[in-house]
Amino acid sequence: MRPYLIAIAIVALSPLPAQSHEFRGNVAVEYRQFFEDASYDDQFNNNVSLSAQPEYFHQWDNGDQLIAFTPYVRIDQHDEERTHFDIRELTWLGVYHFGELRLGIRKVFWGVTESQHLVDIVNQTDLVENLDGEDKLGQPMINAALIQDWGTVDLFVLPGFRERTFAGKHGRPRNQFVVDKDLTEYESSEEQQHIDFAARYFHYIGAWEFGISHFNGTSRDPNLSPTINAQGEIVLKPFYPLINQTSLDVQAIISNWLLKLEAISRGGQDKDYGRYAAATGGFEYTIVGIFQSIADLGIISEYLYDERGGDADPGTFMASPFQNDLMLGARLAFNDVQSTEVLAGLIVDLDHGDRFYNLEAERRLGDAWKLSLEARIFTHIHPANPLYDIRKDDYAQLNVEWFF
Repeated sequence: MRPYLIAIAIVALSPLPAQSHEFRGNVAVEYRQFFEDASYDDQFNNNVSLSAQPEYFHQWDNGDQLIAFTPYVRIDQHDEERTHFDIRELTWLGVYHFGELRLGIRKVFWGVTESQHLVDIVNQTDLVENLDGEDKLGQPMINAALIQDWGTVDLFVLPGFRERTFAGKHGRPRNQFVVDKDLTEYESSEEQQHIDFAARYFHYIGAWEFGISHFNGTSRDPNLSPTINAQGEIVLKPFYPLINQTSLDVQAIISNWLLKLEAISRGGQDKDYGRYAAATGGFEYTIVGIFQSIADLGIISEYLYDERGGDADPGTFMASPFQNDLMLGARLAFNDVQSTEVLAGLIVDLDHGDRFYNLEAERRLGDAWKLSLEARIFTHIHPANPLYDIRKDDYAQLNVEWFF
Protein backbone atom coordinates (compact mmCIF):
# COMPACT_ATOMS: atom_id res chain seq x y z
CA MET A 1 0.00 0.00 0.00
CA ARG A 2 2.94 2.35 -0.69
CA PRO A 3 0.84 4.93 -2.63
CA TYR A 4 -1.39 5.23 0.44
CA LEU A 5 1.62 6.09 2.66
CA ILE A 6 3.07 8.47 0.06
CA ALA A 7 -0.23 10.36 -0.18
CA ILE A 8 -0.47 10.74 3.60
CA ALA A 9 3.12 12.00 3.78
CA ILE A 10 2.50 14.58 1.06
CA VAL A 11 -0.65 15.80 2.83
CA ALA A 12 1.29 16.19 6.08
CA LEU A 13 4.37 17.90 4.64
CA SER A 14 3.03 20.09 1.84
CA PRO A 15 2.56 23.85 2.36
CA LEU A 16 -1.09 24.80 2.81
CA PRO A 17 -1.84 28.40 1.80
CA ALA A 18 -5.33 29.24 3.03
CA GLN A 19 -6.64 30.47 -0.29
CA SER A 20 -6.14 27.03 -1.90
CA HIS A 21 -8.38 25.06 0.47
CA GLU A 22 -11.72 23.69 -0.68
CA PHE A 23 -14.01 21.60 1.49
CA ARG A 24 -17.36 20.22 0.40
CA GLY A 25 -19.38 17.02 0.45
CA ASN A 26 -22.76 15.53 1.20
CA VAL A 27 -24.75 13.72 3.87
CA ALA A 28 -27.66 11.47 2.83
CA VAL A 29 -30.55 9.50 4.28
CA GLU A 30 -31.71 6.47 2.31
CA TYR A 31 -34.93 4.50 2.71
CA ARG A 32 -35.62 1.20 0.92
CA GLN A 33 -39.02 -0.49 0.75
CA PHE A 34 -39.24 -4.04 -0.61
CA PHE A 35 -42.50 -5.01 -2.30
CA GLU A 36 -42.52 -8.71 -1.32
CA ASP A 37 -41.73 -10.62 1.85
CA ALA A 38 -38.13 -11.73 2.11
CA SER A 39 -37.13 -15.08 0.63
CA TYR A 40 -34.65 -15.93 3.38
CA ASP A 41 -34.51 -15.83 7.18
CA ASP A 42 -33.12 -12.79 9.03
CA GLN A 43 -34.12 -10.36 6.26
CA PHE A 44 -36.44 -7.36 6.51
CA ASN A 45 -38.99 -5.66 4.26
CA ASN A 46 -37.63 -2.14 4.73
CA ASN A 47 -34.35 -0.51 5.57
CA VAL A 48 -32.89 2.89 6.55
CA SER A 49 -29.27 3.94 6.22
CA LEU A 50 -27.15 7.08 6.54
CA SER A 51 -24.11 8.01 4.46
CA ALA A 52 -21.57 10.82 4.38
CA GLN A 53 -18.90 11.72 1.83
CA PRO A 54 -16.85 14.83 2.62
CA GLU A 55 -14.30 16.04 0.06
CA TYR A 56 -11.16 18.08 0.68
CA PHE A 57 -8.99 19.65 -2.05
CA HIS A 58 -5.79 21.64 -1.80
CA GLN A 59 -3.67 22.92 -4.67
CA TRP A 60 -0.41 24.85 -4.86
CA ASP A 61 2.51 25.51 -7.21
CA ASN A 62 0.25 27.57 -9.49
CA GLY A 63 -2.20 24.70 -9.66
CA ASP A 64 0.40 22.15 -10.83
CA GLN A 65 0.12 20.12 -7.63
CA LEU A 66 -3.07 18.93 -5.96
CA ILE A 67 -4.12 16.89 -2.94
CA ALA A 68 -7.62 15.33 -2.88
CA PHE A 69 -9.12 13.43 0.05
CA THR A 70 -12.57 11.78 -0.08
CA PRO A 71 -13.55 9.43 2.75
CA TYR A 72 -16.90 7.64 2.70
CA VAL A 73 -19.01 6.03 5.40
CA ARG A 74 -22.40 4.30 5.47
CA ILE A 75 -24.32 3.18 8.55
CA ASP A 76 -27.04 0.64 7.79
CA GLN A 77 -30.03 -0.22 9.98
CA HIS A 78 -29.89 -4.01 9.51
CA ASP A 79 -26.89 -5.18 7.51
CA GLU A 80 -23.56 -5.04 9.35
CA GLU A 81 -21.74 -5.75 6.07
CA ARG A 82 -23.31 -2.64 4.51
CA THR A 83 -22.13 -0.55 7.44
CA HIS A 84 -18.65 0.26 6.22
CA PHE A 85 -15.97 2.91 5.78
CA ASP A 86 -13.79 3.48 2.74
CA ILE A 87 -11.30 5.99 1.41
CA ARG A 88 -12.60 6.72 -2.07
CA GLU A 89 -9.70 9.05 -2.81
CA LEU A 90 -6.46 10.16 -1.15
CA THR A 91 -4.39 11.35 -4.07
CA TRP A 92 -1.50 13.61 -4.94
CA LEU A 93 -1.48 14.95 -8.52
CA GLY A 94 1.51 16.56 -10.19
CA VAL A 95 1.35 18.24 -13.62
CA TYR A 96 4.52 18.10 -15.71
CA HIS A 97 5.57 18.82 -19.28
CA PHE A 98 4.95 15.19 -20.34
CA GLY A 99 1.54 14.93 -18.69
CA GLU A 100 0.41 14.00 -15.17
CA LEU A 101 1.56 11.80 -12.30
CA ARG A 102 -0.80 10.56 -9.57
CA LEU A 103 0.05 8.69 -6.37
CA GLY A 104 -2.33 7.35 -3.74
CA ILE A 105 -5.86 6.01 -3.64
CA ARG A 106 -8.38 7.01 -6.30
CA LYS A 107 -11.20 5.94 -8.58
CA VAL A 108 -10.82 5.49 -12.33
CA PHE A 109 -13.80 5.02 -14.62
CA TRP A 110 -13.67 3.45 -18.07
CA GLY A 111 -16.79 2.88 -20.14
CA VAL A 112 -19.47 4.44 -22.31
CA THR A 113 -22.55 2.17 -22.32
CA GLU A 114 -25.61 2.57 -20.13
CA SER A 115 -26.62 -0.96 -19.13
CA GLN A 116 -23.25 -2.32 -17.96
CA HIS A 117 -19.57 -1.36 -17.97
CA LEU A 118 -17.53 -4.31 -19.16
CA VAL A 119 -14.28 -2.40 -19.59
CA ASP A 120 -14.35 -0.71 -16.16
CA ILE A 121 -11.87 -2.93 -14.32
CA VAL A 122 -9.40 -0.86 -12.27
CA ASN A 123 -11.53 -0.36 -9.14
CA GLN A 124 -13.36 -3.00 -7.12
CA THR A 125 -17.16 -2.85 -7.02
CA ASP A 126 -18.74 -1.73 -3.74
CA LEU A 127 -21.70 -4.05 -4.24
CA VAL A 128 -23.41 -3.34 -0.91
CA GLU A 129 -24.06 0.19 -2.14
CA ASN A 130 -26.08 -0.67 -5.24
CA LEU A 131 -26.81 -3.54 -7.62
CA ASP A 132 -25.84 -1.50 -10.67
CA GLY A 133 -22.15 -1.92 -9.83
CA GLU A 134 -21.34 1.75 -10.40
CA ASP A 135 -20.17 2.42 -6.83
CA LYS A 136 -16.47 1.61 -6.45
CA LEU A 137 -13.93 1.18 -3.67
CA GLY A 138 -10.81 3.33 -3.70
CA GLN A 139 -7.82 1.61 -5.34
CA PRO A 140 -4.17 2.26 -4.36
CA MET A 141 -2.21 3.13 -7.49
CA ILE A 142 0.64 4.84 -9.22
CA ASN A 143 -0.67 6.40 -12.43
CA ALA A 144 1.41 8.17 -15.07
CA ALA A 145 -0.43 9.85 -17.95
CA LEU A 146 1.43 10.81 -21.13
CA ILE A 147 -0.71 13.48 -22.79
CA GLN A 148 0.14 14.29 -26.42
CA ASP A 149 -1.61 15.52 -29.56
CA TRP A 150 -1.74 11.94 -30.85
CA GLY A 151 -3.55 10.70 -27.75
CA THR A 152 -3.25 9.96 -24.04
CA VAL A 153 -1.44 6.92 -22.65
CA ASP A 154 -2.25 5.97 -19.04
CA LEU A 155 0.00 3.51 -17.21
CA PHE A 156 -1.09 2.01 -13.87
CA VAL A 157 0.69 0.10 -11.14
CA LEU A 158 -1.95 -1.27 -8.76
CA PRO A 159 -0.70 -2.59 -5.39
CA GLY A 160 -3.10 -3.63 -2.65
CA PHE A 161 -6.07 -5.67 -3.92
CA ARG A 162 -9.56 -4.82 -2.59
CA GLU A 163 -12.12 -7.57 -2.02
CA ARG A 164 -15.66 -7.06 -3.30
CA THR A 165 -18.24 -6.14 -0.67
CA PHE A 166 -21.27 -8.41 -0.27
CA ALA A 167 -24.49 -8.17 1.73
CA GLY A 168 -24.57 -10.00 5.07
CA LYS A 169 -27.26 -12.36 6.34
CA HIS A 170 -29.54 -9.41 7.22
CA GLY A 171 -28.85 -7.68 3.91
CA ARG A 172 -31.23 -7.47 1.01
CA PRO A 173 -30.99 -8.08 -1.87
CA ARG A 174 -28.54 -10.99 -1.59
CA ASN A 175 -27.94 -14.57 -2.74
CA GLN A 176 -29.61 -17.44 -0.90
CA PHE A 177 -26.24 -18.28 0.67
CA VAL A 178 -24.19 -15.55 2.32
CA VAL A 179 -20.69 -14.85 0.99
CA ASP A 180 -18.14 -15.75 3.68
CA LYS A 181 -15.15 -13.47 3.09
CA ASP A 182 -13.16 -15.33 5.76
CA LEU A 183 -12.88 -18.22 3.27
CA THR A 184 -11.55 -16.04 0.43
CA GLU A 185 -8.91 -17.68 -1.76
CA TYR A 186 -6.63 -16.31 -4.49
CA GLU A 187 -4.93 -17.88 -7.45
CA SER A 188 -1.85 -15.79 -6.71
CA SER A 189 0.30 -16.97 -3.80
CA GLU A 190 0.78 -13.28 -2.98
CA GLU A 191 -2.99 -12.98 -2.41
CA GLN A 192 -3.92 -9.32 -1.73
CA GLN A 193 -0.31 -8.20 -2.10
CA HIS A 194 -0.16 -9.17 -5.78
CA ILE A 195 0.70 -6.14 -7.92
CA ASP A 196 -1.57 -5.60 -10.93
CA PHE A 197 -0.82 -3.59 -14.03
CA ALA A 198 -3.02 -1.74 -16.50
CA ALA A 199 -2.53 0.46 -19.55
CA ARG A 200 -4.91 2.52 -21.66
CA TYR A 201 -4.67 4.53 -24.86
CA PHE A 202 -7.36 7.16 -25.48
CA HIS A 203 -7.86 9.42 -28.48
CA TYR A 204 -10.48 10.96 -30.72
CA ILE A 205 -10.79 11.31 -34.48
CA GLY A 206 -13.51 13.68 -35.60
CA ALA A 207 -16.76 12.65 -33.90
CA TRP A 208 -15.29 9.34 -32.70
CA GLU A 209 -13.70 8.77 -29.30
CA PHE A 210 -12.07 5.46 -28.48
CA GLY A 211 -10.05 3.76 -25.77
CA ILE A 212 -7.92 0.61 -25.98
CA SER A 213 -7.04 -0.91 -22.62
CA HIS A 214 -5.26 -3.90 -21.13
CA PHE A 215 -5.32 -5.25 -17.58
CA ASN A 216 -3.17 -7.99 -16.05
CA GLY A 217 -3.70 -9.07 -12.46
CA THR A 218 -6.25 -10.29 -9.92
CA SER A 219 -9.79 -10.28 -11.24
CA ARG A 220 -12.22 -7.86 -9.59
CA ASP A 221 -14.97 -10.46 -10.23
CA PRO A 222 -14.78 -13.35 -7.74
CA ASN A 223 -15.93 -16.85 -8.65
CA LEU A 224 -18.34 -17.97 -5.89
CA SER A 225 -18.76 -21.64 -5.00
CA PRO A 226 -20.95 -23.22 -2.27
CA THR A 227 -19.11 -24.78 0.67
CA ILE A 228 -19.54 -25.56 4.38
CA ASN A 229 -17.99 -23.14 6.88
CA ALA A 230 -16.70 -23.91 10.39
CA GLN A 231 -20.19 -23.39 11.83
CA GLY A 232 -21.64 -26.05 9.53
CA GLU A 233 -23.49 -23.47 7.39
CA ILE A 234 -23.72 -23.49 3.61
CA VAL A 235 -21.97 -20.34 2.41
CA LEU A 236 -20.35 -19.02 -0.75
CA LYS A 237 -16.56 -19.03 -0.93
CA PRO A 238 -14.95 -16.29 -3.07
CA PHE A 239 -12.05 -17.19 -5.34
CA TYR A 240 -10.16 -14.44 -7.18
CA PRO A 241 -8.33 -15.76 -10.27
CA LEU A 242 -5.51 -14.10 -12.17
CA ILE A 243 -6.75 -12.71 -15.48
CA ASN A 244 -5.70 -10.66 -18.45
CA GLN A 245 -8.25 -8.53 -20.25
CA THR A 246 -8.00 -6.49 -23.41
CA SER A 247 -10.83 -4.08 -24.13
CA LEU A 248 -12.16 -1.49 -26.53
CA ASP A 249 -14.65 1.30 -25.85
CA VAL A 250 -15.95 3.61 -28.57
CA GLN A 251 -18.51 6.37 -28.74
CA ALA A 252 -19.48 8.95 -31.34
CA ILE A 253 -21.88 11.89 -31.41
CA ILE A 254 -23.38 12.21 -34.89
CA SER A 255 -26.18 14.76 -35.07
CA ASN A 256 -28.78 13.58 -32.50
CA TRP A 257 -27.26 10.10 -32.27
CA LEU A 258 -24.88 8.87 -29.59
CA LEU A 259 -23.32 5.55 -30.63
CA LYS A 260 -21.68 3.37 -27.95
CA LEU A 261 -19.70 0.13 -27.77
CA GLU A 262 -17.76 -1.75 -25.09
CA ALA A 263 -16.04 -5.04 -25.91
CA ILE A 264 -13.64 -7.25 -23.96
CA SER A 265 -11.58 -10.39 -24.41
CA ARG A 266 -10.78 -12.01 -21.05
CA GLY A 267 -8.64 -14.99 -20.17
CA GLY A 268 -8.25 -16.72 -16.80
CA GLN A 269 -11.65 -15.99 -15.28
CA ASP A 270 -13.29 -19.26 -16.33
CA LYS A 271 -10.69 -22.04 -16.41
CA ASP A 272 -13.10 -24.59 -17.90
CA TYR A 273 -14.33 -22.39 -20.74
CA GLY A 274 -11.08 -20.60 -21.49
CA ARG A 275 -10.75 -17.17 -23.06
CA TYR A 276 -14.06 -15.55 -23.92
CA ALA A 277 -15.43 -12.35 -25.43
CA ALA A 278 -18.27 -10.12 -24.27
CA ALA A 279 -19.71 -6.90 -25.63
CA THR A 280 -22.38 -4.27 -25.07
CA GLY A 281 -23.32 -1.82 -27.78
CA GLY A 282 -26.13 0.40 -28.94
CA PHE A 283 -27.29 3.97 -29.28
CA GLU A 284 -29.07 6.88 -27.65
CA TYR A 285 -31.14 9.12 -29.92
CA THR A 286 -32.12 12.50 -28.45
CA ILE A 287 -35.32 14.30 -29.40
CA VAL A 288 -34.57 17.92 -28.59
CA GLY A 289 -37.45 20.07 -27.31
CA ILE A 290 -40.03 17.29 -27.13
CA PHE A 291 -43.63 18.50 -27.49
CA GLN A 292 -42.26 22.01 -28.16
CA SER A 293 -40.90 22.25 -24.60
CA ILE A 294 -37.39 22.79 -23.25
CA ALA A 295 -37.19 19.12 -22.25
CA ASP A 296 -35.16 16.55 -24.19
CA LEU A 297 -36.04 12.88 -24.56
CA GLY A 298 -33.37 10.28 -25.21
CA ILE A 299 -34.34 6.88 -26.64
CA ILE A 300 -31.82 4.19 -25.62
CA SER A 301 -31.24 0.69 -26.95
CA GLU A 302 -28.32 -1.65 -26.25
CA TYR A 303 -27.54 -5.31 -26.88
CA LEU A 304 -25.66 -7.27 -24.20
CA TYR A 305 -23.65 -10.32 -25.26
CA ASP A 306 -21.44 -12.88 -23.52
CA GLU A 307 -19.78 -15.55 -25.68
CA ARG A 308 -20.08 -18.19 -22.93
CA GLY A 309 -23.86 -18.12 -23.11
CA GLY A 310 -25.29 -20.91 -20.96
CA ASP A 311 -21.91 -22.68 -20.82
CA ALA A 312 -20.87 -20.64 -17.79
CA ASP A 313 -21.92 -22.81 -14.85
CA PRO A 314 -24.59 -21.04 -12.73
CA GLY A 315 -23.81 -23.50 -9.92
CA THR A 316 -20.46 -21.78 -9.41
CA PHE A 317 -21.99 -18.29 -9.74
CA MET A 318 -19.66 -17.41 -12.61
CA ALA A 319 -22.36 -16.91 -15.22
CA SER A 320 -23.24 -13.44 -16.41
CA PRO A 321 -26.93 -12.52 -16.21
CA PHE A 322 -26.49 -10.65 -19.50
CA GLN A 323 -25.49 -13.17 -22.18
CA ASN A 324 -28.08 -12.51 -24.88
CA ASP A 325 -30.13 -9.55 -23.68
CA LEU A 326 -31.74 -6.40 -25.05
CA MET A 327 -31.91 -3.15 -23.12
CA LEU A 328 -34.57 -0.55 -23.97
CA GLY A 329 -34.80 2.74 -22.15
CA ALA A 330 -35.62 6.42 -22.16
CA ARG A 331 -33.96 9.43 -20.54
CA LEU A 332 -36.09 12.54 -19.95
CA ALA A 333 -34.11 15.68 -19.11
CA PHE A 334 -36.39 18.55 -18.14
CA ASN A 335 -33.56 21.11 -18.49
CA ASP A 336 -35.05 23.11 -15.64
CA VAL A 337 -33.37 25.02 -12.83
CA GLN A 338 -33.76 22.00 -10.53
CA SER A 339 -31.91 19.68 -13.03
CA THR A 340 -34.81 17.21 -13.01
CA GLU A 341 -34.06 13.99 -14.87
CA VAL A 342 -35.73 10.58 -15.20
CA LEU A 343 -34.15 7.42 -16.60
CA ALA A 344 -36.26 4.31 -17.17
CA GLY A 345 -35.00 1.05 -18.60
CA LEU A 346 -35.86 -2.58 -19.24
CA ILE A 347 -33.44 -5.46 -19.88
CA VAL A 348 -35.02 -8.53 -21.52
CA ASP A 349 -33.32 -11.93 -21.70
CA LEU A 350 -33.86 -13.04 -25.30
CA ASP A 351 -33.47 -16.72 -24.38
CA HIS A 352 -35.93 -17.09 -21.49
CA GLY A 353 -37.85 -13.79 -21.32
CA ASP A 354 -36.41 -12.71 -17.93
CA ARG A 355 -37.06 -9.01 -17.33
CA PHE A 356 -35.24 -6.49 -15.18
CA TYR A 357 -36.92 -3.07 -14.82
CA ASN A 358 -35.01 -0.04 -13.61
CA LEU A 359 -36.14 3.50 -12.77
CA GLU A 360 -33.96 6.39 -11.62
CA ALA A 361 -35.15 9.95 -11.05
CA GLU A 362 -33.55 12.96 -9.38
CA ARG A 363 -34.31 16.61 -8.71
CA ARG A 364 -32.52 19.38 -6.86
CA LEU A 365 -34.38 21.10 -4.04
CA GLY A 366 -32.97 24.58 -3.65
CA ASP A 367 -29.20 25.08 -3.61
CA ALA A 368 -28.19 22.44 -1.07
CA TRP A 369 -30.62 19.51 -1.34
CA LYS A 370 -31.27 16.72 -3.84
CA LEU A 371 -34.05 14.15 -3.94
CA SER A 372 -33.48 10.82 -5.73
CA LEU A 373 -35.86 7.94 -6.41
CA GLU A 374 -34.80 4.50 -7.59
CA ALA A 375 -36.71 1.28 -8.28
CA ARG A 376 -35.59 -2.22 -9.32
CA ILE A 377 -38.09 -4.89 -10.37
CA PHE A 378 -37.40 -8.50 -11.45
CA THR A 379 -40.01 -10.58 -13.29
CA HIS A 380 -40.11 -14.02 -14.99
CA ILE A 381 -36.60 -14.85 -13.73
CA HIS A 382 -35.50 -18.27 -15.02
CA PRO A 383 -33.85 -20.64 -12.47
CA ALA A 384 -30.65 -20.67 -14.55
CA ASN A 385 -30.32 -16.88 -14.30
CA PRO A 386 -27.78 -15.67 -11.68
CA LEU A 387 -30.46 -13.15 -10.60
CA TYR A 388 -32.82 -15.96 -9.58
CA ASP A 389 -31.90 -15.72 -5.88
CA ILE A 390 -33.05 -12.09 -5.74
CA ARG A 391 -36.22 -12.54 -7.83
CA LYS A 392 -38.39 -11.44 -4.84
CA ASP A 393 -36.24 -8.44 -3.94
CA ASP A 394 -38.12 -5.79 -5.93
CA TYR A 395 -37.69 -2.47 -4.14
CA ALA A 396 -38.09 1.27 -4.29
CA GLN A 397 -35.51 3.56 -2.75
CA LEU A 398 -35.76 7.21 -1.70
CA ASN A 399 -32.57 9.19 -1.09
CA VAL A 400 -32.38 12.70 0.37
CA GLU A 401 -28.97 14.40 0.15
CA TRP A 402 -27.71 17.59 1.74
CA PHE A 403 -24.68 19.20 0.08
CA PHE A 404 -22.31 21.53 1.90
